Amino acid sequence: MDPDPCPCGSGRALGTCCGPLLAAEAEAVTAEELMRSRYTAHVYGNAEHLWRTWDGRTRPPEVHLDDTRWLGPEVRQTIDGGPEDSTGIVDFIARHTDGELAERSEFTRRGGRWFYTKEI
Repeated sequence: MDPDPCPCGSGRALGTCCGPLLAAEAEAVTAEELMRSRYTAHVYGNAEHLWRTWDGRTRPPEVHLDDTRWLGPEVRQTIDGGPEDSTGIVDFIARHTDGELAERSEFTRRGGRWFYTKEI
């Protein structure tokens, strides 16, 4: 078991939280879980996870990451996005060394998998 805390802010260890999602060993059960795994992918520079979990209808040809040093997310609101829902919205703030990024994101579940669709 990985003792390192997950950067997503869940309070769980990386190996039992976002780690399996980033390694494509598990799928997110909720839209919020996918959002948290995508935040963790930014922390670790995992562009492949970001590309793989981005809805193909809105995804760019390539995902570009920068050297932002992320400090932690705060989920402000979640609307739907549960295991039985087809859509969900997660409103969050992601703090970094130069400030923060506030985003309200739409997620879509297709074929039993959650995807980031777009910022709304």
